[in-house]
Amino acid sequence: MIDFRSDTLTKPTPGMLNAMHNAVVGDDVFGEDPTVNELEKTSASYFGMEAGLFCPSGTMTNQIAIKCHTKPGDEVICDSLSHIYLYEGGGIAVNSLASVKLIKGNNGRLTAPQVHEAVNNTLDIHRPISKLVSLENTANRGGGSCYEFADIQSIREVCLSNNLKLHLDGARLFNALIAKKDNPLEYGKTFDSISICLSKGLGAPIGSVLLGNTEFIKQARRVRKVLGGGMRQAGYIAAGALYALTNHVERLAEDHHHAQLIAAALIEKDFIDSILPVETNIIIFSVKGRYNATELTQLLAKQEILTIAMTPTLVRMVLHLDINPDMVAQTIRAIHSL
Repeated sequence: MIDFRSDTLTKPTPGMLNAMHNAVVGDDVFGEDPTVNELEKTSASYFGMEAGLFCPSGTMTNQIAIKCHTKPGDEVICDSLSHIYLYEGGGIAVNSLASVKLIKGNNGRLTAPQVHEAVNNTLDIHRPISKLVSLENTANRGGGSCYEFADIQSIREVCLSNNLKLHLDGARLFNALIAKKDNPLEYGKTFDSISICLSKGLGAPIGSVLLGNTEFIKQARRVRKVLGGGMRQAGYIAAGALYALTNHVERLAEDHHHAQLIAAALIEKDFIDSILPVETNIIIFSVKGRYNATELTQLLAKQEILTIAMTPTLVRMVLHLDINPDMVAQTIRAIHSL
């Protein structure tokens, strides 16, 4: 099968498996796993931040950040398509007892004026206190759309002037860095916390890292423990994540190129209504006419190509480490045959 359902489906490469097999480990809850410590230090250094915290998932790193930045009754400002709101099991309510103000952005991206407009008056006792702005880059539901860094800086200025913290759900941040040729050190200077996933485009089997200053990560480590995220000899999985971080970032450009090729084939078909701009490794398109989304995914599955029907009209395809040029060519032939 050629599996485009998600970039979380990758299998470890031989080099990654070798790194995992030979990992030096200890008890991470005691702070004694050298491979975990190296991953946290390397991740933080990549963005010029002080410290990192290794966690099983991006949902956990996001939820820990939100809990550290807010107290019960505070408000989180985010896009209406945000992963932290749609796909984390209501965690903001469950874990942080915080409310959410949703903004309809542009393919998952907010603007500084929108954020400014969303901030509540702290003197109005009827409204929750705005405390945190969360951005997502790239935006999953926005078709892998990327922020212009200048727009992020403008949002940062709004946050500073309103005493708000700024968090980045960077599940696919490395895709954005490659697509926009941005400097990760500038991200570290701009955000109070960053969540990075190493189990998506970079191809690690497990793991995300939460980044911030030393005091923030100290608090985050306590929250991780409360959430049951204290892993013991976690170096075996941290080794795979560290290998991904040090070997698989630049190759993301290949996934972006493959996505462009497939999108170009799709747009020629009369059953394609529209395609969101393809900036990185995600293709989201709407269908019309003789197919609905489920029917199209079923037809492709018969040709051993797996995709996801997100809604009755929307289909998603995600490029990743395990999709090679021959698979892309086979997929394009299948699209042409429909």
